[in-house]
Amino acid sequence: MIIEITTETAKMSDEVSSMLAFFKYSPLFAQMLSDELTFSGSVKQFLLTIPLPIGISFYTFEGISLLVDVLDDKYSLKVRANSYSEHFLKTSFFISFFPHLIAGPILKAHDFYPQMGQKNLQDINWQNVVKCLILGFFLKMVVADNLNDYTSLIQYPFFQSYSTFNLLMLLFAYSVQIFCDFAGYSLIALGLGYIFGYNLPVNFNFPYLSQSFSEFWTRWHISLSTWLKEYLYFPLGGNRKGRVRTYINLFLVMFLGGLWHGAAWSYAVWGTVHGLALGIERLVKDNVKYKAHTGLFRKIINTAFVFIVVTFLWLFFKLRNFNEIIAFLQSIATNINIKASFSSKELNVLILIATIVVYHLYYLLATAKLYIINSTTDYWVKISSYAILLFLILTNSGNQEAFIYFQF
Repeated sequence: MIIEITTETAKMSDEVSSMLAFFKYSPLFAQMLSDELTFSGSVKQFLLTIPLPIGISFYTFEGISLLVDVLDDKYSLKVRANSYSEHFLKTSFFISFFPHLIAGPILKAHDFYPQMGQKNLQDINWQNVVKCLILGFFLKMVVADNLNDYTSLIQYPFFQSYSTFNLLMLLFAYSVQIFCDFAGYSLIALGLGYIFGYNLPVNFNFPYLSQSFSEFWTRWHISLSTWLKEYLYFPLGGNRKGRVRTYINLFLVMFLGGLWHGAAWSYAVWGTVHGLALGIERLVKDNVKYKAHTGLFRKIINTAFVFIVVTFLWLFFKLRNFNEIIAFLQSIATNINIKASFSSKELNVLILIATIVVYHLYYLLATAKLYIINSTTDYWVKISSYAILLFLILTNSGNQEAFIYFQF
């Protein structure tokens, strides 16, 4: 069926966006209503009790992707449906494909539709399936869930009694936790997708190795950043409308990207600060001459700076109340004299963080081609590594916690 491209498609996209705004941001609207208004009491109570459909942030974006792609005629004739019933089935399958349904990765219709068709069992790459599933479950169940037992202490007023050292350790542990939690889910989704013959988009590419904020957003939650770029940043004009417009577009896109995460102003601030960082970075790049090829020391400094800033910004995820965020930062600055504690709990946290450091070092060595080993030995090294990870999953998993991004 050749879909007629009309303004009705654009209207449907607006309706999908409105549905997301109503269900997800009703509590935020309720907080803005004044209790002094005669009608606001019942309205506010109604808005606060509206249930949030699971995964609504993800499948509404995918629905918008489908509608905009139809509007822009991004489909070849061979992937278009031949009837209304076939179109309905394809659309339903695209939206409800369960591996990505709850927490992504966010699919784009023009990437997913061409993959629909008959699948053969012999075409499955079982090596990719095993790698994604074992690594994903390890990151989530062994690292993220065990770190959660420690980072749960980032709650007011408990953290006020901790030393600066312990507070920083809590914060950096949460930074590792949120990466392992979300990257783990994304890898599991990829593995399940491979089993059914579908290549879902890679969502993480070692983001904490980024040397700039713009690079970070090409490595972190890649499916969201590419969606925002393709369906929001480019339509706003991207960088084609002059420098000032480019900075405004970056700021606006990141503000909305932050607000996409939830109905709390802390998310908006998180996105806004990232937008400011991207804008400042772009401003410096446009006006300051610098050497494109920097030395190793400069790369380490850049990576450390980006990681530290990103880590501190995760406070806006962990603590939604601005007063609590300020109190946490004040405690870091003022609790220097409090004696730092280093118990078995802190040692376990360092071991968990060390595994992620080794994971990143292996990636650096492999990409720099410094990891030189023959194919036979490499095969057995990988088999042994997966066996060890599987053993740790079975014996050292933490308390089962919901994925952090399930709430979005």
